[in-house]
Amino acid sequence: MGTSLQPFNILSPGSNLEAYIQGISSIPVLSREREQLLVDKLFYEEDVEAARQLVLSHLRFVVYVARSYSGYGLAEADLIQEGNVGLMKAVKRFNPEYGVRLVSFAVHWIKAEIHEYILRNWRIVKIATTKAQRKLFFNLRGSKKRIGWMNNSEVETIAKDLGVDAVQVRQMESRLGSNDEGYDGTMEDSHERSPSRYLFDDQADPALIAEVQDSHQANLEGLRDALGVLDCRSADIIKKRWLSEKKSTLHQLASKYQISAERVRQLEKNAIKKLKLSMAV
Repeated sequence: MGTSLQPFNILSPGSNLEAYIQGISSIPVLSREREQLLVDKLFYEEDVEAARQLVLSHLRFVVYVARSYSGYGLAEADLIQEGNVGLMKAVKRFNPEYGVRLVSFAVHWIKAEIHEYILRNWRIVKIATTKAQRKLFFNLRGSKKRIGWMNNSEVETIAKDLGVDAVQVRQMESRLGSNDEGYDGTMEDSHERSPSRYLFDDQADPALIAEVQDSHQANLEGLRDALGVLDCRSADIIKKRWLSEKKSTLHQLASKYQISAERVRQLEKNAIKKLKLSMAV
């Protein structure tokens, strides 16, 4: 068969889209009988060559579907390549007992891959995340009859046709009408309008974060050294009163060391003075 001579890289349009389309146009369209034979071989015998011929013979259909999404501003070659991925998934999953031609089954998989690619690449920020939003995104672009904002009547009609709220239609229309904006703005943008101006977070400055971390580490090391100048009892009182997650009371420490609570307070006060002097050096 003619398709058996086609190279595997024909699944990717590459840089020469015109040559690719000419190449796949020369691949014969399968008759119903030939398609059924290949589908049976693939499904029952796992014949890889049958799968290859089924894919190659339907590449022209992928181009046809991909071209219907040309209004999204994405490269046609990329849309075709994504559609080819969907076609291969469809061929792998097709059951000859479905009783339909492969093309009828494959169209869902082809469109699903193209839709996913568009949603990933149409905007920097993903425009539709839920199933309802995805449906609204693709249907709304085809439903708008004119350029510009829709009036209330148009919104209500589309909402009814798609089975969603009018508010959702307005929200998606707003998303479709927005543009990606660079964080640093453009040369034409004023300094005040640049997102880097009003989205800047002082606390996220790497230099400031490093400075705070260094300062924190230095304080810990200074406190550790300062505790070393205290006697064991005074150091224990400071740790139990200030550095423990569950702090001890004056009376608990008084009971431990068999002294009065007032004496514990005096030892704590003197220890703090020594710590301050030691850490100030």
